[in-house]
Amino acid sequence: TSITSAKIQVNGVHLHYQQTGEGSHAVLLLPGMLGSGQTDFGPQLKSMNKQHFTIVAWDPRGYGQSIPPSRDFPPDFFERDAKDAVDLMQALKFKKFSLLGWSDGGITALIAAAKYPTLIHKLVVWGANASVTQEDVRIYNGIRDVSKWSEKVRKPLEEMYGHKYFAKTCEAWVDGISRFAEKSNGNICQQLLPDIKCPTFIIHGEKDPLVPRAHAEYIHKHIKGSR
Repeated sequence: TSITSAKIQVNGVHLHYQQTGEGSHAVLLLPGMLGSGQTDFGPQLKSMNKQHFTIVAWDPRGYGQSIPPSRDFPPDFFERDAKDAVDLMQALKFKKFSLLGWSDGGITALIAAAKYPTLIHKLVVWGANASVTQEDVRIYNGIRDVSKWSEKVRKPLEEMYGHKYFAKTCEAWVDGISRFAEKSNGNICQQLLPDIKCPTFIIHGEKDPLVPRAHAEYIHKHIKGSR
């Protein structure tokens, strides 16, 4: 099955997405910080079961091919992404769908599943966190300067954005996500986790350099029935 690439207007911006498969189970793939459907989910777009699933991978506003607008990080940027993601799937005429989110896309997926429970079928998140600690801020500042990134991670993003936009947006992300550490308990979406009612599967990489394992354990503990 071929992969369709298109843009659709949602909440005043033109969001880019890729779609493939013809299965009855619709899934939305949500990329991480600076990511896009293509950079983060190339293998899934190619290899997920196209008879079983209809697969949509999106570029959040300001990322990938969903530019303009330029990416910014107001205090509610995760809520904004969650609303954009859900409204995108509704604009594409999916009545109910599952969310597969990694890193920032995992946080976005958690918020979407909590706020739009009637629309979300199942939820899978990996590398996600519901709060930001002072230790996390220290880790984030370690990636602020993109010239220090490994070439393997840096190169595809530099090719997509150009060095200037990539460097500037990474710095803005570090500042934006670090602000959560100033809130009570460093809260991003802790209070929403008990509102998630759909079946939830949490995956975590033991060697994840950006998100310590305690975050995955916290999410598991506070989403009833999650695995």
